[in-house]
Amino acid sequence: MSILVLADHHDGQLGSATAHVVAAAQQMAKESGGDIDVLVAGENVSAVAETAAQLDGVTRVRVADNAVYAHQLAEPLGDLLAALADDYSHVLASASTTGKNVLPRLAALKDVSQLSDIIGVASADTFQRPIYAGNAIATVQSADRLKVITVRTSAFEAVSESGSAAIETVDTVVDNALSAFVGEELAQSERPELGAAKVVISGGRGMGSGENFKLLDGIADKLGAAIGASRAAVDAGFVPNDMQVGQTGKIVAPELYIAVGISGAIQHLAGMKDSKVIVAINKDEEAPIFQIADYGLVADLFEALPELESKL
Repeated sequence: MSILVLADHHDGQLGSATAHVVAAAQQMAKESGGDIDVLVAGENVSAVAETAAQLDGVTRVRVADNAVYAHQLAEPLGDLLAALADDYSHVLASASTTGKNVLPRLAALKDVSQLSDIIGVASADTFQRPIYAGNAIATVQSADRLKVITVRTSAFEAVSESGSAAIETVDTVVDNALSAFVGEELAQSERPELGAAKVVISGGRGMGSGENFKLLDGIADKLGAAIGASRAAVDAGFVPNDMQVGQTGKIVAPELYIAVGISGAIQHLAGMKDSKVIVAINKDEEAPIFQIADYGLVADLFEALPELESKL
């Protein structure tokens, strides 16, 4: 049994998610002692490959370095993985934008089912995944010859970087006449990336307006935190959707999560309930968020936030 992990990377740097996916792969390989390979596909990705080779448990890093893979489009990556998949029993990726875009295409090309967003490994063919917005955990067994799996990275501790895997070149170059990269608009921020931040402070509908989200800035700066939002705040137009935390947004599990003016709909809880410590500030003492919070403050956020910032 061998496992292939699709590496996350951006701007010439290996994504932190990859170390978490390798940890999940190690649990799957534990029974049979199979190898774990990491696939780095992109353009000018030699530095990414060198970082991936340092991940503990990785046997080999396979590098597909070509312009056709430059923007990690689903069509060429799906075809590349399909060409390599016969050598593996499992193909894994993080449940990120890229993983969710590419792996369903691989599953379709190989005529197998995909297992999405797993949070636990019972054996090499049996996994746990959340259903009903995280209110229940399903245990799913796959009889497919190839297991195609996306991993919820917050559920697995990242492996360390003390390895020295071999690096080899993949010569497979696919044709891509189905899609083309047009452009991208990137949000610029000096704060940590939301999915990888150790501290997150999020605002909800209770913030009242996008202007009021500035009340979170000072606290975030003092705590080195990322700023998130509930879907209600995003739908109301307070903040852009790349800040959304929840079932249909980003899944986060920081050491500290501060929910401000968020009632706690199950869709939001699904995206942050694995946080180590949860703090809730809400004027409604009956808000569902208090049921999962480690610390709750029933207060007017417009009074509590400036006081919190001053105390920090």
